[in-house]
Amino acid sequence: MSRKILVTSALPYANGAIHLGHLVEYIQTDIWVRFQKMRGHQCWYVCADDTHGTPVMLRAEKEGITPEALIERVHAEHTRDFAGFHVGFDNYYSTHSEETRACANEIYARLQAAGLIETRVIEQYYDPLKRMFLPDRYIKGDCPKCGARDQYGDNCENCGAAYTANELHNPYSVVSGAKPELRQSEHYFFRLSDRRCQGFLRRWTQGEGRLQSEAANKLQEWLGEVGESKLTDWDISREAPYFGFEIPGAPGKYFYVWLDAPIGYMGAFKNLCAREGLDFDEYWGPDSTTELYHFIGKDILYFHALFWPAELQHAGYRTPSKIFAHGFLTVDGAKMSKSRGTFITAESYLAQGLDPEWLRYYYAAKLSSSMEDIDLNLDDFIARVNSDLVGKFVNIASRAAGFIVKRFAGQLCTCDQSLPAIQAIRDRSAQIADHYEAREFSKAIREIMALTDIANQYVDSVKPWELARQPGRESELQVACTSAINLFRLLAILLKPVLPALAARAEAFLNVAPFVWQDGHTVLAAGHAINAYQHLLTRVDKKQVDALIDANRQSLGATPPSVPPAAGEPQPERQADEPSAAVAGLGGTQIGIDDFLAVDLRVARIVEATRVEGADKLLRLLLDIGPLGSRQVFAGIKAAYEPPALVGRLTVMVANLAPRKMKFGVSEGMILAASDADGQTPGIFLLSADAGAEPGMRVK
Repeated sequence: MSRKILVTSALPYANGAIHLGHLVEYIQTDIWVRFQKMRGHQCWYVCADDTHGTPVMLRAEKEGITPEALIERVHAEHTRDFAGFHVGFDNYYSTHSEETRACANEIYARLQAAGLIETRVIEQYYDPLKRMFLPDRYIKGDCPKCGARDQYGDNCENCGAAYTANELHNPYSVVSGAKPELRQSEHYFFRLSDRRCQGFLRRWTQGEGRLQSEAANKLQEWLGEVGESKLTDWDISREAPYFGFEIPGAPGKYFYVWLDAPIGYMGAFKNLCAREGLDFDEYWGPDSTTELYHFIGKDILYFHALFWPAELQHAGYRTPSKIFAHGFLTVDGAKMSKSRGTFITAESYLAQGLDPEWLRYYYAAKLSSSMEDIDLNLDDFIARVNSDLVGKFVNIASRAAGFIVKRFAGQLCTCDQSLPAIQAIRDRSAQIADHYEAREFSKAIREIMALTDIANQYVDSVKPWELARQPGRESELQVACTSAINLFRLLAILLKPVLPALAARAEAFLNVAPFVWQDGHTVLAAGHAINAYQHLLTRVDKKQVDALIDANRQSLGATPPSVPPAAGEPQPERQADEPSAAVAGLGGTQIGIDDFLAVDLRVARIVEATRVEGADKLLRLLLDIGPLGSRQVFAGIKAAYEPPALVGRLTVMVANLAPRKMKFGVSEGMILAASDADGQTPGIFLLSADAGAEPGMRVK
């Protein structure tokens, strides 16, 4: 039975480039949508740039252009990057549209009529230089709990404490550096604390499998137990100046970006409806029987599984059928980093000539229906793509096609459909379809690659290259190669949701119409002619990956200051990697937490300490760092310490510093010491670890 399905991905913010972290979501969604379309279902996939908010306004001001000009340019860049990775939106739109404005106004009016909107006066920080109220993420100061400097206005990255911006000590504006002033203003609130919202959300979040179990459990924590009201009212307004939609009947007040961002799904679909002649109410009306699915990152679950369904329900619209949350991307086991070159943009990946379907395949091989993070291990990426796609899958076609074209004018003969390899593919096709449906793409890939191994075993057993050298065995050769071509075709059908461009090349080579899922039950008829084989996929060259890393590596010291995203606003760069904005009076280059974590600090025990002949300042230290073994380090502490006094001491070393060849030998790390401003004695003090610390322990 054909289904009617509407699918969305989270809206990328119009203040940054698409990067490989973003692409986890869009590739995941695209694979699922392509599978549904191959099955014959009517499946629409819409998305849009999320265009409103303070960051867009400030970036446009910095560039000397209007916000409208900025979002138009970014929209073109995002559209280009998504197309480059074969993400097949039916409509990629913008939240800065009349359709989204109309939907936002309608939802607001209905919530107001239901008594779920109220105003109240609040006190918040105001930048007297920029003449604007500041979101919490645009205020920094000293943590009121631990005293750490330069913490944002909502939580401390040092001790993890949560607080309000008003509690910060020595606050300053990230935008101008000015000391902010507390001022009062009237704000509009969506009354999530209302018992109607509370009761609805308790039912909605726990019922009908709308959320993954880990997501449902998290929402239960946020909601609290029955009778316990943890949800507070949601501030949905912002003061001018602000780039967004002005609230009807409230001059100078604007909808907060998270109010109209998910409404952008509706605006994008309404625009598609006008183009395709679809019925908007059939998909969004309260009695809709269609399916609605949102693919999102786990960091925005709060907005999509609490605020959004509550808005829809009490404004008289249908709610999502399910929300699919996924984890983040790490690269080589760590968060993406500009200094290490692993904060890779989609544009740079394509510009370096890497095939986008290499990445699509690798992500698919890692993705599941859970909210767990996935890791892009670059060595594994090279090995898996080369082994699976080139060495196994494409190899089947390349080993058989030449004989068919040269010996038999490209014509296939009757295929033996009872071959165990063909039967195995047919037997497992339904299970693979179930994996695709359940978003268990890694399981689907494992099944397909196991079938690819069986297909290659068949080719190895019939040895067409040997049959071709033996006169009188032409018919056996044609049967063997025909069977191999059919095996390749059946596997290509299974892989098409993941590899649409490769599948299109395979369709052209096989001289067939675009694959649909049902094609997996048939083989090509005798007499069908294929085209001459051309390479379908190239191997990944490690030099390409190394060049990609080099192209994305940036010096943090040279990175210009940037304004951080406001709290709760869509953040295209989930990994906080850029240095904070420079502020007058603060010394030194600031770094993000990821840059600090990139330094592997370990407790080390000094087991040997000796003078270095011919060196004025150096001591040679042999350090025990537990499971990491021993390291030789040359340290400039000769004037401050006598070698015998150092033996047995615990200190801290940088364990992942590249070895440095010196005149006296190779130094394999660095120990940490404090000194006065000039680094002169007697102001050199070796850092020590407390008693109980063991060599090899990591310092965090």
